[in-house]
Amino acid sequence: MTNNTDFTACFTGHRHIDPTALKYLPQLLETTLTTLIHNGCRTFRAGGALGFDTLAALKVLELKASYPQIRLHLYLPCRDQTKFWNDDEKYLYQEILTRADDIHYTTDLYTDGCMLQRNREMIDGCDICVAYFQKYGGGTGYSYRYAQRNGVQIINLAEMISQA
Repeated sequence: MTNNTDFTACFTGHRHIDPTALKYLPQLLETTLTTLIHNGCRTFRAGGALGFDTLAALKVLELKASYPQIRLHLYLPCRDQTKFWNDDEKYLYQEILTRADDIHYTTDLYTDGCMLQRNREMIDGCDICVAYFQKYGGGTGYSYRYAQRNGVQIINLAEMISQA
């Protein structure tokens, strides 16, 4: 755990979460975030994707009721991120945007590489990355390795679930 009294954590994780893991993940995420908050984490960064990003952002917003000092900053790849999402996914996304403390867009419209650029921007300057990481491919694998290369401490919730 970091020795800072005011530090930043980000999230990275897969869009699709194993149903068995999904039974344990919300409580494990809450326990992990509460521990980080008690150790001085005040800012959480989420990427706005479906799956783990959404789960993590909602958990931070839920915890704000008990810990009003924490902040949720969204790092979004583009303004049209939800273009191909269904109505329920768009509604939940809009709820998170409305309640976030800060929103940063990498670009206005989707471009090749905007997702990876968003991931780098979100991780840069973070002290801890809370991950749900199981496989090396895709944006989550890229972000996980980027955080490792940049000396960001990683808490991988997928490993904790697999050991339970």
